[in-house]
Amino acid sequence: MRDNLFTFIESVKDFIYFPKDQLLGFGAGERWVMYPGDDFSGMQVFLDQHKGKYIFTCLSYDLKNELEELKSENPDTIEFPLLVLWSPESVVEIHPEAFNFVQGEVTVKTQDFVKLFFDKIQSETTFLNTNKLNFSSRIDRETYIQSVNKVKAEIQYGNCYELNFCQEFYAEQVKDLDVIPLFAAIHQQTKAPFSVMMNFENWSVLCFSPERYIQKIGGRLLSQPIKGTIRRGKDEMEDIELQKTLLGDKKEVSENVMITDLVRNDFSRIAQRGSVKVENLCELQTFETVHHLVSSIVCEVNDDIPFEKIISATFPMGSMTGAPKVSVMKLIEQYESFKRGLYSGSIGVIYPNGDFDLNVVIRSLLYNKMKEILTCSVGSAITMKSDPEREYEECLVKVNKILQFFN
Repeated sequence: MRDNLFTFIESVKDFIYFPKDQLLGFGAGERWVMYPGDDFSGMQVFLDQHKGKYIFTCLSYDLKNELEELKSENPDTIEFPLLVLWSPESVVEIHPEAFNFVQGEVTVKTQDFVKLFFDKIQSETTFLNTNKLNFSSRIDRETYIQSVNKVKAEIQYGNCYELNFCQEFYAEQVKDLDVIPLFAAIHQQTKAPFSVMMNFENWSVLCFSPERYIQKIGGRLLSQPIKGTIRRGKDEMEDIELQKTLLGDKKEVSENVMITDLVRNDFSRIAQRGSVKVENLCELQTFETVHHLVSSIVCEVNDDIPFEKIISATFPMGSMTGAPKVSVMKLIEQYESFKRGLYSGSIGVIYPNGDFDLNVVIRSLLYNKMKEILTCSVGSAITMKSDPEREYEECLVKVNKILQFFN
């Protein structure tokens, strides 16, 4: 039964699953894929042609080059497209006692796929890694520290205030990765609210993100950048002390405030006059493995504002760049060792009524099936107060939360 089940699910090449919303899309459907040099305006054309449908979106970080005078020339490991819009054949809402097809034809085959998919998700929460993987970083510790010191020099020269510096960990010769039990096992531990599992013929993405990039409900936009992280305690007393430490950390708080200001500025480009507000500043939120400082910025926009215009004004998200945005993106290209691609981009869903909810692609595994390469990238915000050694150790702590499943 296990082999038949695996074969059956593998025969459906394309699916996407959002645990928070219990939303599953699958089947070929229609899609628009953008590569460097393609016309960005084609995105809005596709959306207009598919109004009233569920459309799943994948925005690579390097879409920035279509929005500003920027470039990406670092090595591209995963080779994911700049942008994918996908309206699959079938979309299903999962409820406690039943599932409801909200898009596509209800057939014996589509019903069986949903049942078997969730049987696999619910029954295989232990990932058995029979072939242990060795992950390497694109840069060693010494190079990382040198790069962070160079970024700090850029800050001292006044070229930026804060920069999110990232590095890529990768494993090669990764064959036939069984993504469903791997996703189930990691998600069971993290329970990250903006997690998503996506499988295309050539790529798989397992994302365990705690962060929302942007949400639209009617004429209201909401962005919730995360800056400020500390681990959970071993018991309740230690947990409370760690919360106090995070709230009192001037460096972490200042990072959050800078990005909040950046989001406010982005929103002001499209918002109704006087509507940009900070609902919560540096709010402490607790997740399964960490505490975070999360700010919530809102604004009002015209109901008929195009999706393309909202993305053009706000992407990439400030929490993954730093400030000022365009300047730091140039420096990121200069000092990082890899092309980010989908990492620090966004995956989400546009609903039939035009509302949408998009995450930040962090704490993720990106898998290129043809090249047999699996990556897990990680970053941290660099300011003048940053200790390079501490930033490096923070990166290892973050990435090992996922890589431990391959030990």
